[in-house]
Amino acid sequence: MGELVVNPELCVDCGLCERNCPNNAIRVHDNVPLFCMHCSPDKAPCLAVCPKGAIQALGGAITIEKDMCIGCGLCKDVCPIGAINIDERGQANKCDLCEEYDCQQCVEACPTGALTNDQSEIIRAKQDKLADGYKKIQSLLK
Repeated sequence: MGELVVNPELCVDCGLCERNCPNNAIRVHDNVPLFCMHCSPDKAPCLAVCPKGAIQALGGAITIEKDMCIGCGLCKDVCPIGAINIDERGQANKCDLCEEYDCQQCVEACPTGALTNDQSEIIRAKQDKLADGYKKIQSLLK
């Protein structure tokens, strides 16, 4: 499905991404949505530490195979951003980029576009903001 990227400048801390995440795997902290960054498989600490091989790289996402997870919590302990939690059944849980859905639920729910699947959208918005600032400076110098 692609990447999941955030533009914290657009986050208004409404919590819709948290409430709409089917895995309960996103938290907003100080207007910054935090979620699994889907590390490169060769650098993903959760994938490396799982004793049962329940964590796998699948189509660009680091996913947890629920029927293989023994709930030991090692993945939760080594995640550098705290993106893995242990659910009420004692199994590890994290963002899977909504692999079972047609679209990412947090992206669809975000009213400001702070969450997106396309990094180029964020880059374009920042370029537009810089260009507007440059035009204002130019008009002041005339």
